[in-house]
Amino acid sequence: MSFIKGFKYAFCGIIYCIKNERNMRFHTAAALYVFVFARFFDFSRSELILLLLTIGAVISAEVINTAIEELCDKTCSKYDIHIKNSKDAAAGAVLVLAIFAAAIGIILFCNTEGWSRAYDFYISHPINLCGLAVSGILSVMYVTALPKNLWRGFNANKETMRKGK
Repeated sequence: MSFIKGFKYAFCGIIYCIKNERNMRFHTAAALYVFVFARFFDFSRSELILLLLTIGAVISAEVINTAIEELCDKTCSKYDIHIKNSKDAAAGAVLVLAIFAAAIGIILFCNTEGWSRAYDFYISHPINLCGLAVSGILSVMYVTALPKNLWRGFNANKETMRKGK
């Protein structure tokens, strides 16, 4: 397998998770807003690295959880306590990581000066405030009701890629 094909397969896996897992969509939307608001805070390089690592860890854990769930569902179609325990443990790992990520976010973003800068920016730039409001609405739609037909063409391309065509 070529190096480039490996990236394509990995990208397909990420898209699959976004398409099929609401929690993945929530995590990616939350990450977007962390990046949007981080610019108003005077984070050090270390704090920015911590934010990136935290976001990467949560999203990676969600991808691994999805992989475990998919594999479990494929290997056993009837109820099995071991499959249930595996899926629950994988979901629990994501939950633990997400809780600690939220705690890190609260600690880093618990700064009234940063929020004051964000407030001042959006109040003095109404078009950006409108953009933020629209992005909030779109984010809720993305997380809760992502249309499956948006991905129809992608699925056909993925199958072609897997077959090596």
